[in-house]
Amino acid sequence: MEIFPVINLEKLNGEERGVTMEMIKDACENWGFFELVNHGISHELMDTVERLTKGHYKECMERKFKEMVASKGLEAVQSEIGDIDWESTFFLRHLPVSNISEVPDLKEDYRKVMREFALEIEKLAEQLLDLLCENLGLEKGYLKKVFYGSKGPTFGTKVSNYPPCPNPELFKGLRAHTDAGGIILLFQDDKVGGLQLLKDGKWIDVPPLRHSIVINLGDQLEVITNGKYKSVEHRVIAQADGNRMSIASFYNPGSDAVICPAPALLKKEAGEEGQAYPKFVFEDYMKLYARLKFQAKEPRFEAMKATESTIARGPIATA
Repeated sequence: MEIFPVINLEKLNGEERGVTMEMIKDACENWGFFELVNHGISHELMDTVERLTKGHYKECMERKFKEMVASKGLEAVQSEIGDIDWESTFFLRHLPVSNISEVPDLKEDYRKVMREFALEIEKLAEQLLDLLCENLGLEKGYLKKVFYGSKGPTFGTKVSNYPPCPNPELFKGLRAHTDAGGIILLFQDDKVGGLQLLKDGKWIDVPPLRHSIVINLGDQLEVITNGKYKSVEHRVIAQADGNRMSIASFYNPGSDAVICPAPALLKKEAGEEGQAYPKFVFEDYMKLYARLKFQAKEPRFEAMKATESTIARGPIATA
């Protein structure tokens, strides 16, 4: 049985750097997912984020979720439900402009901690993008520059709770999908599992590890790497017992960023004839994704090919 890749980021600073970089490369090429330990975010901060997130759900969101379940009669369903996710969520936007001060029902200490946590996650995301550049043979800073657009990257956090489900065989916590954006950094519950990824036709559990950050690659990194790295389908299984916390932060391109395979990678693979993915504006892709999130990604890429002729063929971003 294959072992889910868990990577000790601290080892980048010693004699095991080469081995660690190879582990990251293998995870990006063959899994689309990996889990980081010793990633530099303090355990104390993570514990505070977890405590306040779970407290906020209990105080402000649990009752609303139960009311939604009752209003839709979901506890009485007899057959599988394919269009509702068994989750309670809210969203925080960090970049280009934060909305944390505007989100209702958040206590001030929770707002402050989530701002601090977002800064740490942002730093880790940018560190990882440079590690990916190094493994791909791209200039340092290339991915960050491509993501930048004219106003900087889009960066936000989806805070989710997956409450106990009375009929877990009839619901998904979150239906299977790939993520549209760039790189995703997940702080998940270390006691209640449920996250799975699809590998070689089989669903594999992503292990809940205390104080780890789970990384997965979005559709945009698949395009930029011309398919060398893949975004991978994943889902959350509803559970009969336990409330699973999930804090997923999405470091994505800016809305007007132009996304296409990196020219340096195409040169290695037979030039433009080897370009397997289209060139498009990220915002256009997101509009399509909003309608087709829970469908296969390949038709989305095909649909974006039709927009290529409308994009100005300006200079490609370099670091």
